[in-house]
Amino acid sequence: MSILRDEDWIKVDLHIHTLDDPKDVIDYSAHQLLEKAQSLGFGVLAITLHDAVFDRAEVFEEARRMGILLIPAAEMRLEGADVIILNVRPNEIVDLRTFAELRALRARRGESIFIFAPHPFYVLGGSIGPRLIDEIDCFDAIEVCHFHKWLFNPNRRAARVARRFHKPLIATSDAHRLYAFGEHYTSMPRPAELTVENIFRGLRTGPLRLTSPPASLVDLTNAFYWVFIKHPHQVKRRRVLNS
Repeated sequence: MSILRDEDWIKVDLHIHTLDDPKDVIDYSAHQLLEKAQSLGFGVLAITLHDAVFDRAEVFEEARRMGILLIPAAEMRLEGADVIILNVRPNEIVDLRTFAELRALRARRGESIFIFAPHPFYVLGGSIGPRLIDEIDCFDAIEVCHFHKWLFNPNRRAARVARRFHKPLIATSDAHRLYAFGEHYTSMPRPAELTVENIFRGLRTGPLRLTSPPASLVDLTNAFYWVFIKHPHQVKRRRVLNS
C-alpha cells in the first residue's frame, strides 16, 4: 500500500454554526466561514443549524467556486438529544422529532445520508449520553468534541463506544465563533471527485486522521465567558427584540 502524502489528504469539518442559526446567536456569516476555510485549505464543510437545514443557494454556489464541497445538514434535537444529519433536505426534518422517525428516514435514504452523534458524553446542551448505546444503529459515526483538557475528556468514553460498535470517530470544531474554526477537523484521503457520495464512503471506510488538540487556558476562559455570560445574554436580548 502506498504512503499518502499530506497533499493527498483533504480537511473536513462537518459541525459548524453561522449567524443563520435560528437558536444560537452567532457573530459571523457563511461567507466569512468560507473565506477562512479556503485560506486554511478545507475541502468539505457542513453548516449545521439547530433544527433547520442551511439551504442558501448563493452560499453553495460560492463554495463551489472556491473548490469547497458544502453539504446540506442540520443539528436536530430528538427526544432531548442532539443528532447531526448530513445531506438532508428541509422537508425531511420538518416533523422529525423521534429516533423512530430518524430510523424511518434512514430506511428511505440509505447511505445517501450520514448521521453522527455530536459531543455525546458532555454534560451541557443536548448530549445523548448513555442512550447512545441504545440508539447506536441510527449512527454512522461518533464525534470527538473539540473541548477537552487534562483529565476532563469525555471523548474517551465516546472512543470506547466507537470501538465497541465499530463506528468511526470524526473530529469537528462545532464552531460558534469564527476564531474557533480551523483547529479541530478530520482529514481523509482526497477522492478522485469531490462528491457527497465519495466523502460519505471515505468517512465510513477510512482511513481518517483526527486533529483535535487540547484546549488552551485561553480557550477555557473564553468558553466559560461565552457559555455562561455572553451567549445567554445575547439569546435573551434577541428574544426581547423579537417579542
